[in-house]
Amino acid sequence: MRISTERTTSPRTVTILSILLLGALWVVAAALTADPQVLPSPFALAAPFRQELANGELLYHLGQTVVRVLWAFALAMGLGTALGLVMGRSEAVNRWLDPWLVIFLNLPALVLIVLCYLWIGLTETAAIVAVTLNKIPNVTTVIREGARAMDPQLDAMARIYRMSWRRRMAHIVLPQLAPFITAAARSGIAVIWKIVLVVEFLGRSSGIGFQIHLYFQLFDVAMVLVYALSFICVMLLVEWLVLQPWERRVRRWRQA
Repeated sequence: MRISTERTTSPRTVTILSILLLGALWVVAAALTADPQVLPSPFALAAPFRQELANGELLYHLGQTVVRVLWAFALAMGLGTALGLVMGRSEAVNRWLDPWLVIFLNLPALVLIVLCYLWIGLTETAAIVAVTLNKIPNVTTVIREGARAMDPQLDAMARIYRMSWRRRMAHIVLPQLAPFITAAARSGIAVIWKIVLVVEFLGRSSGIGFQIHLYFQLFDVAMVLVYALSFICVMLLVEWLVLQPWERRVRRWRQA
C-alpha cells in the first residue's frame, strides 16, 4: 500500500499567504521609495484609518458606495440576464439587437457617465443608470452564450411533459445557465464597483470615489489608499463569502 507523503495546503492558507506576500512587497516598495508622501507603508495607514473610522466618515461613504453598487449590480444582472436569454434563444432577435450590443460594448464608460449626468442631471438616478448601462452589455453577452449552449433535448422533454413556464425556468433553464450567471456576476461586481467610483469621482457628493477625489486634490496619498483599500476589503469579503461559495455550489454537479 502506497502512502503519499505530499502535503496539501488549504486554499484559505494559500490566500492568506498570498496577501501577506503582497503586503511584504508593499513594505519593500515603500522602503525603497523612502517618501511617505509618495508611497506610505501599510503600517502608516493605521492611524488615519482609525481616525476616519472613529469620526464616522469612512462608514458613511463606504455605505453610500455599497448601496450604489448593489442597485447597479441587481439592475444590470436582471436586465442583462433577461436580454441575453432572449437573444440566445431567438436568432431573429439576436440579429436585430447584436449591432446594438456591439456598439454599447465598445462605447467608453466615461462617455455614458457624462451623457447620463448631462441628460438626467447630477442625481443619484443618473449615477445608477450610468453604471447599469455600462454593465448590461457584458452580462448580456455572457448569458447569450450560455443560452446558446443549452441542451435542446431538455427543451424537447419540457414540451413533451407540458411544463409551465415557471417550472421550465426553475428546473430546465436556470440550472443550465447557472455557471454563466456566476461568471457574469463575478466579473460584474468587480467592474461595477470600479465604474461606481468613477461616477462618484465625477458627480456625487458622497461615496468612496468622492473621497478619493477630495484627497486627490489635497495630494494626500495615505487617505486615498485608506478609502480605496477599505472598499477593496469589502469586495474581497463579498468574493470569499458569497461569490466563491455560490460558484462551488453551481459546479458541484460536475463532481458527482
